[in-house]
Amino acid sequence: MNTKIQFAILFIILIFSKIGSSQNSYQLGILPVININKKLPADLKLNFKTESRQIICKEQHFDLKSELIDFSTIISTKVGLNNSLAGGYLLRIKNENIIHRLVQQFTIIHNHSIFRFGHRFSSDQTFEKESTTFRFRYRVSNQTPLNGQSLNSKEFYLKINNEYLNSFENGSYDLEIRLALILGYEFNDNNKLEFGLENRSDSFLSEKLRNKSWINIGWFIAI
Repeated sequence: MNTKIQFAILFIILIFSKIGSSQNSYQLGILPVININKKLPADLKLNFKTESRQIICKEQHFDLKSELIDFSTIISTKVGLNNSLAGGYLLRIKNENIIHRLVQQFTIIHNHSIFRFGHRFSSDQTFEKESTTFRFRYRVSNQTPLNGQSLNSKEFYLKINNEYLNSFENGSYDLEIRLALILGYEFNDNNKLEFGLENRSDSFLSEKLRNKSWINIGWFIAI
C-alpha cells in the first residue's frame, strides 16, 4: 500500500482516538451515505442523498441502535465558472417522527493542479412539531490525490472537511464544530467510495461538552 495512504489512515485513527478519550460526553456510530448526482439541461444538477445514523456505543457503553434516516433532494445551478447555488428539501425519520427541512447553499470550488479546495455557505430551517430550528453553516474542504499530482481513476485521495454550524432554536444559540478526515477511492469518473471518521462537538456554551464520532461510509454515483 502507498506510504501516503498508510500515513493518512494512521493519522485519522490517532486524531479521533484522542478526541474520543478526552471529552466530557462521547458517542460513536456509523454513518452510511448513498449520494446520487444527475446532470440536467441548462447547467442544472440534481442530487439525491440517503443517510442513516447507527449508534454503536454511548458514554463508553455498548448501545447498538438506529437513530435516524434522512432522504434529501437538492437541485443546483452554476452561477459562475466555479460557483454554484442550490436549494432543496430533506425528510427525516427519527423515533417514528417525521421532520421537514429546507436547505439553501452557495458553493465555491477552486481546482488546482494537485488539490481541490472548496467553500460552502449554507442555511437550513428544520420544522419539528411546534419548534423551528434555524442553522447557518460554513464548511471548508480540501481534496488531495495520494498517487501522483492529479486524481485519476482507480486511485486514492484524501479529503478533509471542517464545518462550523450555528444553531438558533426558541431563543437559544449553540455552536457545533465538525471535522472529517476521509480516505476515498475513485473507480471511474462516475463512481467512488469514501471511508473515514467525523467528529462533531457541540454544547460549547453549556457545562458539558458533547462529542459524537461517526464512521463515514459513502458511495457516490453520477448518472
